Amino acid sequence: MKCTIMKIRQKCFTLTMLAVMALMVAVAQKAPAADPTAFALAKLGNQYVGLESKDQVVQIRSEKSFAGLTPEIWYVVYYDPDATLKAVEVKFGAGQKMDVSHPLRLLEPVMGNDRTLDSAKMKVDSDQALKIAMAEPLLKNLTLKASQLWLQHGDQGPEWKVKLWAAKIGKTHEDADVGVVVISAADGSVVKVDLHPDSVD
Repeated sequence: MKCTIMKIRQKCFTLTMLAVMALMVAVAQKAPAADPTAFALAKLGNQYVGLESKDQVVQIRSEKSFAGLTPEIWYVVYYDPDATLKAVEVKFGAGQKMDVSHPLRLLEPVMGNDRTLDSAKMKVDSDQALKIAMAEPLLKNLTLKASQLWLQHGDQGPEWKVKLWAAKIGKTHEDADVGVVVISAADGSVVKVDLHPDSVD
């Protein structure tokens, strides 16, 4: 009798564990994937540009984020030898391709910003750059609300320019521009800090 009860209990325990595991798998499958990083989008954008433009990234930039600190809208600009202004741009929203166009980049050739970024020095991705910028001591007492990023040419190679917004004191539904942190895409070092946390007052 005892043996039968133990077998029943063991069987019930096994069935319960299987049910829990199945539930965990189902939840994991339904959980939203993390937003793709800028470098992941640059790779994804290769399928929407010509063969000579693949991996020839000239600039990556985002719009100001609106549902948290990670931007949702991104633009990846590639060098395009066949375009009039030598550029083709892929726009992404929430990781999905939204548009492909040839942007008006009239000043970039004059300023030397039409060159392909050095991929060997593109080691720090957008999520890492954002974390580095947010860790600046001047921001520690602020409630950061939004960000906007640019990957562009710098004196020593590709640099991330990270612009941040924080909640205003006493008006948490409003945000204020608290400045910019520039970060090397090669090693994550902070190149420049231009922050003004007092703007939340």
